[in-house]
Amino acid sequence: MSFRASFADLREFDRAVFVVAAARFVNVLGSGIVYPFATLYFYGEVGIAFTLVGTGLFANSVATAGGNLVGGYLADRYGRKPVMVASMALSAPTLASYALVTTAPTFVAVATAAGLAAGLFAPASQAMVADLTPDADREQAYGLLKVASNAGFGSGFVVGGVLYGFAQTAVFVADGLTSGVVAVLLAVALPRVAGGGEVEGVGESGGAEDADTSFAATLREWSRAVTQPTILALAVLNVGFAIAYAQMQSTVPVFAEQTFGLTSEQLGTLYVLNPLVIVVFQLPVVSWVRSWRRTRGLALSAGFWAASFVAIVFAQGAPVLLGVGLVGAFLVLRTVGEILHSPLITALASDLGTVEERGSQLSVLEIAKRVGFGIGPVVGGAFFDYGVEALLWPALVVLSLLLGVGVLSLERRVSPAANGRGGVAD
Repeated sequence: MSFRASFADLREFDRAVFVVAAARFVNVLGSGIVYPFATLYFYGEVGIAFTLVGTGLFANSVATAGGNLVGGYLADRYGRKPVMVASMALSAPTLASYALVTTAPTFVAVATAAGLAAGLFAPASQAMVADLTPDADREQAYGLLKVASNAGFGSGFVVGGVLYGFAQTAVFVADGLTSGVVAVLLAVALPRVAGGGEVEGVGESGGAEDADTSFAATLREWSRAVTQPTILALAVLNVGFAIAYAQMQSTVPVFAEQTFGLTSEQLGTLYVLNPLVIVVFQLPVVSWVRSWRRTRGLALSAGFWAASFVAIVFAQGAPVLLGVGLVGAFLVLRTVGEILHSPLITALASDLGTVEERGSQLSVLEIAKRVGFGIGPVVGGAFFDYGVEALLWPALVVLSLLLGVGVLSLERRVSPAANGRGGVAD
């Protein structure tokens, strides 16, 4: 499929998909405004110990995972739109509250509240996009969200630099404001969707006893949805992918700085390759594999991850110019792996159960990602702390190859319909 055709397909999407994409752009723009400066501000300006800053960030990650779980359940029970609007409305004051933090306990409390509020959003938004998109176009729709997120994140870096130079706490206020803008945008422009169609309300109740019965039945359905064996297997694989993801933010910058003496400015410039490759190639690459089985596309993603870590293996001991080039190759290769992984695994998970289970099952995938993001820096850091960092990269190559094998082993457990247009039973 041609580059132009991959974008032409977007014209067929429901208008609400573009509303969600616009919401993602604005919301992640706010995250990008804060991202480069948060640790710098709380550690350098407020004077919170680095360990306690890390504790707050860990609390934020755990709370986000909890929000994912709750958000998926609520999205299935009450509809996608109310959960998305509530998430952004709650995020606005909690994110802006970072500007008022002066102590470590307050930082941890605000980080926890912000994570819980933000975590509600992802499974509800992903479920809504799946509800409104035909099976054959679902990877393309999730690819559009990926492009919107990365365009917003990169733009946020620029805006944040200006704001932080003007007034340091302005970045946190701006982050909160973007969430408020998104809440209004979603409330005004988004249809209410639950179970794949528009509804006017949650449903009529026959009384307290009926409501209790309905709640108990929904809870049982939720339990079945989140413990579906294939979803759990996919979640385990997603933990592995997230461990690989996490190295870009944790161990690779340390490797590049220690080995080649790159400054933070040089490293930041090199890292622009990640959002640039995503914005330019996300939709064409997903269009190229849209006729494949989703499991095959995920296996190819794992192959690119393996190749990216091979580049780091060869970068060890290389001359500076070649070594920096290999770090750049790592960024490009792992970004192509990311381009394939994110939309394909989300599309696959969205089709593994019924529409009524979709939000809950997607929340399991999000939680797995959070777990992997938490484990990744710890595992990578341990290799560095014990002086065996040279072994980390081959270990990650092996992990990536095992992920590819694991994905392919799921093919017989996934129905042809859930595995994409090219999914055929063997």
